[in-house]
Amino acid sequence: MTTFDLRTLRVRSGDQARERVDIELEPLVLGGQTYEPRPNPAPAELTVTRASSGTVLELALDLSLAGPCFRCLSAAELPLELRLREYQATKPEGEEEQSEYLEDDRLDLSAWAHDAIALALPDKILCRPDCAGLCPVCGKDLNAEPHEHAEERTDPRWAALEALRERD
Repeated sequence: MTTFDLRTLRVRSGDQARERVDIELEPLVLGGQTYEPRPNPAPAELTVTRASSGTVLELALDLSLAGPCFRCLSAAELPLELRLREYQATKPEGEEEQSEYLEDDRLDLSAWAHDAIALALPDKILCRPDCAGLCPVCGKDLNAEPHEHAEERTDPRWAALEALRERD
């Protein structure tokens, strides 16, 4: 877990500070599959701006997630460009004025980046946009071997119902 102590910056009201940080990220488990962030730790730039009413925290990082394609299970890599912003009021009056990633001037960069990655994901991580997936009959990769099955086989468990349908 990567945290950053904001007290080390010594930023006064109206000032801004930029820091290069390396953020250690946990693998993301999605649909029972594990997606590894690359590079890990991920290089990022943290910008802290102090105002009289609070602190604006900005985080910029570029990374990719590597794991199996949702359709064909071959290797897939999803590039992500994250530009994040949080606000922490000096005297917060509600949840919207405080960051859940900041506690006692320690910013939890790993949790912030992990949550942002999860929110930035598409519905399906694919090896390519036109991935054909796996054949539902034989299980072969339709990207490598496009084919169709001539005969349509029915599940033998449905034979009794098929016989009733043909009789009527």
